[in-house]
Amino acid sequence: MTTDKEIEAVGKTLVDAKQSLKARFRALFTLRNLGGKAAIDWISQAFSDDSALLKHELAFCLGQMQDEYAIPVLIKVLEDTNQEPMVRHEAGEALGAIGNPKVVDVLKRYSEDPVIEVAETCQLALSRIEWLSSTSEQCGDENPYLSVDPAPPAQEKDVQKLRARLLGEDLPLFERYRAMFALRNLGTEEAVLSLADGLQCGSALFRHEIGYVLGQMQHEASVPQLSAALASQEENAMVRHECAEALGSIGKESCLQALRTFLGDEERVVQESCEVALDMHEYENSDQFQYADGILKLQGAQS
Repeated sequence: MTTDKEIEAVGKTLVDAKQSLKARFRALFTLRNLGGKAAIDWISQAFSDDSALLKHELAFCLGQMQDEYAIPVLIKVLEDTNQEPMVRHEAGEALGAIGNPKVVDVLKRYSEDPVIEVAETCQLALSRIEWLSSTSEQCGDENPYLSVDPAPPAQEKDVQKLRARLLGEDLPLFERYRAMFALRNLGTEEAVLSLADGLQCGSALFRHEIGYVLGQMQHEASVPQLSAALASQEENAMVRHECAEALGSIGKESCLQALRTFLGDEERVVQESCEVALDMHEYENSDQFQYADGILKLQGAQS
């Protein structure tokens, strides 16, 4: 059992700006895995930080925890127009992940936000909540990654049909996301390459989610496309960040050069993503027991 003092110690690492970003990320994911109100309170405190990347990951973790206790802080972040768009977007997505219908009015308001990534995220979150309340589909057991996704996977299994749906710019974003997650769950190289084609689509939000999904799949076939997106100075920083983290998750030697190259990028969120991705790469190629190692480190220091 984890003690309150151990949760507090991990929380203090998370909110301490003097700590390295990789140590703070590991503390964050430790708190996510622990769950409960105390962990959520510590995560919520860190939204005052000046790292957009860290705040984006805070919101992501709160959504994955699916605890309604986090709803008020996520609404506050979504409503705060001084927060970076990628942070507000992730707060909206987290509200959709939690899935409580009481946030529908807030999501409707921000589904018309002037920041397109925020608006599209809230539209997706509304579609997910509507799907949850109206569906008889059983999709929960098909996801081998155990993540809470912005849309359920489509039931279609034909890769070419899913690819056509994925790339169909005239289709609703929710349907295209469903194709995305169906391709991810199939997990074949053909599915990976179809997903990688999505990095050329029009919506930055969509391209960023493609990067996230390719990182989950950890398939080396997507490394050239992810590296190209990371290298593109014209690409939205939110997309480049997700491609960097995907390369870190894939953890192959072929990923290292791109990540090291952009450690000095002029976009802070890209720099920091490469830093965290290199730590992920180190973890993927080590004998470390787990990435979210905040409690293990505490226990090691005490022994």
